Amino acid sequence: MTNLAAESPNPLIPPIGEIIIGLIAFGILFFVVAKFVAPRFEQVFRARREAIEGGIERAEAMQAEAKAALERYQAQLAEARTEAAQIRDQARAEGQQILEELRAQAQEESARIVARGEEQLASSRQQVVNELRGQIGRLAVDLAGRVVGESLEDQARRTGTVDRFLDQLDGMAAGASPDGRGATGSSVYVQGDR
Repeated sequence: MTNLAAESPNPLIPPIGEIIIGLIAFGILFFVVAKFVAPRFEQVFRARREAIEGGIERAEAMQAEAKAALERYQAQLAEARTEAAQIRDQARAEGQQILEELRAQAQEESARIVARGEEQLASSRQQVVNELRGQIGRLAVDLAGRVVGESLEDQARRTGTVDRFLDQLDGMAAGASPDGRGATGSSVYVQGDR
């Protein structure tokens, strides 16, 4: 048995030839990996890192640009709102001014129409009074002629009588007028006219 144990190599220790071949193969493989593969990996990693860092920088730049654009947009929006508020206030003021002008024009037109109507009414009243005076005068002359029994054809007499009669009628009408004037002022006038 001792023979067998002396002849068989230790299974944990490889033969020296295999160790030398393994070391040479490892050296060649290490040289190839260190010379060709590792620099290529390093280059790919560097390119990838630069791409990632460049992407991050571009993203940050775009984010800053977007933020600046958002701030510009918000400033423009605030300015547009302010301008819209000013336009709205100006339109309100102009509308109020137009309303006031139209109201003033309407009041002026109304006052003018009322004044014209009053003038026409006064003119018509005066015309009616003049016509009534003439008719009352003729009737008074005829009636006075019948009462007196003589003809009042004389123009001067008739005019004086008619005027006194009409003045007395005016005095009576003035005594009953709503302005509170009595008939005394007109009576004095009528008597003074005689």
